[in-house]
Amino acid sequence: MNSDETGFSSINRSPENPKVKNLRDYLDANNGIKGLEILVPDEIDRAVKIFYRDGFVVIRDALDTERLDFMRKGCDRVIREMLKLDPDRIGNRGSHRYSFGGASRTGHLMHQPEWAMLLDLETVTPILTAIFGSSKYIARGGGGDFCLPGAVEYQSLHSDMGERFSAFADPRGVLSYRDLPCPYICCNYLMVDFTRTNGAIRQIPGTQHSLQPIPLFEEEPEWMKLSTVCPAPAGSVLIRDVRAWHGGTPNVSDEVRAIPNAEFFAPWYREPARKCVPRVIFDQLSDHGQRVCEQIVADSEEELDAGVRQDFVVPNTDHNKLSEFLMQ
Repeated sequence: MNSDETGFSSINRSPENPKVKNLRDYLDANNGIKGLEILVPDEIDRAVKIFYRDGFVVIRDALDTERLDFMRKGCDRVIREMLKLDPDRIGNRGSHRYSFGGASRTGHLMHQPEWAMLLDLETVTPILTAIFGSSKYIARGGGGDFCLPGAVEYQSLHSDMGERFSAFADPRGVLSYRDLPCPYICCNYLMVDFTRTNGAIRQIPGTQHSLQPIPLFEEEPEWMKLSTVCPAPAGSVLIRDVRAWHGGTPNVSDEVRAIPNAEFFAPWYREPARKCVPRVIFDQLSDHGQRVCEQIVADSEEELDAGVRQDFVVPNTDHNKLSEFLMQ
């Protein structure tokens, strides 16, 4: 998705700005996880091993050409609808940075057929089954995010699962939720090649079990800022344990970087479910797809209040830090 072709260009953040050019040159020379291993869908045992070691694993060819094109068109449609409501590119995850789910009235995009497709893919379902040790995991929903050219800030490192798991309490004070097997997986699908300069997500390997406080941006060592999942080809899926530390990176390219997702809970883990799958879409899913989303499908007579929230824009930069250390 080239920004010139889509009209998703940056606002007041020229790619010719000297600081942006310096940042682009620095990232192009240094960015990316060294030795990043990218598997194919039938390497299931290897995928499980890497996932439990690092807290994430990348699988190429998760979406074939036809499905990738279908998913891209869905992203393009939703992005255009969102940006009509945000002409200044304020975003809801920082300037030029957006959460799909955060902009949706249901908190998810499973009312869109493209996202519903991600509930059961023959390239990914066997891997999820192997990671969870059972096919009886359940869907939470799905959304994902995108960043436009001009997203020149880093997003601070964070975990998608923190105090929310406070219901788990070991009276001995020995175990925490980080000592457990993975309770919650997010599958992000790459709509474009992840490159060193287009805002690929960064992942800090092995932190899904870390009991250390997540460092503030100013405290991070340089290698963490450069620990991005790239290069990786479009059509890949990044399967990640949401407890692992991760964050967004600058998009100083000329293309939109979108990673729609589907999210799943382990068979033994539950959170309150939000209805986000219309019955008409549920009826078109595979048997497995229907089973995993039983808790998020609308009742047959229920009409979902779906679509983009008119007030989704959030002027908030608390979770985004200017990459001043690179822009001297």
